[in-house]
Amino acid sequence: MIKLGIVDFDTSHAVEFTKRINHIDIAEDQWVNGAKIVAGVPGTSQISPDVIAPNTKKLKEYGVEILNDPAELFGKVDAVLVESVDGSVHLERAMPFLKKGMPTYVDKPFACSLADAKALFNVAMEKHIPMMSSSSLRYAPEVVAAKDGTGKVGKIIGVSTYGPSPTHPRNPGMFHYGIHPVEMLFTLMGPGCTRVTCASEPGAEVTTGVWKDGRVASIRGIRDGSAAYGFTLFGSKGVATQGVSTQYIYRELLKKIVTMFETREVPIDPRETLEIVAFIESARLSAEAKGAPMEIKV
Repeated sequence: MIKLGIVDFDTSHAVEFTKRINHIDIAEDQWVNGAKIVAGVPGTSQISPDVIAPNTKKLKEYGVEILNDPAELFGKVDAVLVESVDGSVHLERAMPFLKKGMPTYVDKPFACSLADAKALFNVAMEKHIPMMSSSSLRYAPEVVAAKDGTGKVGKIIGVSTYGPSPTHPRNPGMFHYGIHPVEMLFTLMGPGCTRVTCASEPGAEVTTGVWKDGRVASIRGIRDGSAAYGFTLFGSKGVATQGVSTQYIYRELLKKIVTMFETREVPIDPRETLEIVAFIESARLSAEAKGAPMEIKV
């Protein structure tokens, strides 16, 4: 049984992940096997400090040991989940564990700059430490079923994803909740985006990417009106729109994380994760430049 620690409790993921991994206070069809969350550090937050206390109380009830300093996790756990909702602190939070050689999951957004993302992966690769970051929407059953291009629409020519995209200065642009439709887009299209343009208004933003093979895809980040997750596939044989349920997304993501900790094999190519960070960073620059095209360089 792999012993896991959590760093930062300023997101519902701290509690929801513990429920599924520790098989507590949740239906059996949500359980994930092979690990147990044994300790955690509540931390601090500049985005959602108010949720830390209730999350800490709940995790105490679940039998998780509460520590004051991330360094106290060393010797108690085999791997760590960095759960800060604030992507701009992930470099600081994750780096000590990577330097100690500890397998690490970094929640979304992985980082809020390409420089931070590269710094983390450089250490992970140098020390041969498994590390991943992912939105849970990447592993939504509807997305997984559609991504191989064998469905009724045939080979995927283009994709349009959509989802809620509120913003926060600490997670600028789509680094906040827009990361979810971005990850869906890259899961369905694959890596290889070379150029983006972004039209951003208070109620929504639309980002369009051009892939190196000539395919075009887009994201609608929803800020006003009804918000849900989904995608439209443009294929060689047809066009189809599919809503995406969030019912099992945490379970499916956690399966991938635990398997990575067990096998030390990373399920997502680090180059794709870096490209996603570069995509969001370039889209924000395009929005600031009133929609001017921006090249993506990783």
